[in-house]
Amino acid sequence: MIQEPEVFQEAAQEPVESTAPEAGEPEATRRAAGATESSRANRGWWDRNADEYQVEHGTFLGDDRFVWGPEGLDEVEAELLGPAEDLAGRDVLEIGAGAAQCSRWLAAQGARPVALDLSHRQLQHALRIGGALPLVQADAAALPFADASFDLACSAYGALPFVADPVAVLREVRRVLRPGGRFVFSVTHPIRWAFPDEPGPEGLSVSGSYFDRTPYVEQDEDGRAVYVEHHRTVGDRVRDVVAAGFRLVDLVEPEWPAWNTSEWGGWSPLRGSLIPGSAIFVCERG
Repeated sequence: MIQEPEVFQEAAQEPVESTAPEAGEPEATRRAAGATESSRANRGWWDRNADEYQVEHGTFLGDDRFVWGPEGLDEVEAELLGPAEDLAGRDVLEIGAGAAQCSRWLAAQGARPVALDLSHRQLQHALRIGGALPLVQADAAALPFADASFDLACSAYGALPFVADPVAVLREVRRVLRPGGRFVFSVTHPIRWAFPDEPGPEGLSVSGSYFDRTPYVEQDEDGRAVYVEHHRTVGDRVRDVVAAGFRLVDLVEPEWPAWNTSEWGGWSPLRGSLIPGSAIFVCERG
């Protein structure tokens, strides 16, 4: 049985303008950032930027599609969680759910999804879109569920790129999965760390060391982190998965499809035809 966590409940709202105060542009730097600082900074960032994110990317993501990343790889075709017809009746945890688009798709297949996110504002957008989905606000490193609560877990660019201790998150996910359960998560492909975050030709020349794990931090004028992203090499990610007690089943590097003409930050058709932008790790609990 799933332990009863504190479920996010609030009256569904129409979109509103962000109430975040005007502030100077944060300073981008590279420095150490621990688990607490990273969690606090990224919760604040997503609360402040959820409205803009949903406006900019909501059409691409849809209200009830399961898209693994900017390339547009859809779970309908990928079946990384298994065939759609096998999802009915399965308990599924979505981590870093945002507006819960993936969870709505899972529910449409007959699964029983729970959508979890660190950001209050992202979950407000999940309520705005609607659907009878359990929504939970919590940190991925401290999942409020009993052991062996879920058959499957998934995370499309949620949590893992933003945490200082990914093994702690992976161990939590393993704890709440039943034996044989599958966890599939997508992250920025590690090779992109070495390139500028630009979609055009200027983003095709190496500008930094792939092996530099120093976090990318945006901080305010007082030196407080307001956004943190952590880099792991491909080898690091594989070792993290194994250290947490998972078996790595597959590593998917989606190619950029011809139909996708959109740009998303540093992702673009130009770059996507030359270097991978996303990495999807398919893991199973022993």
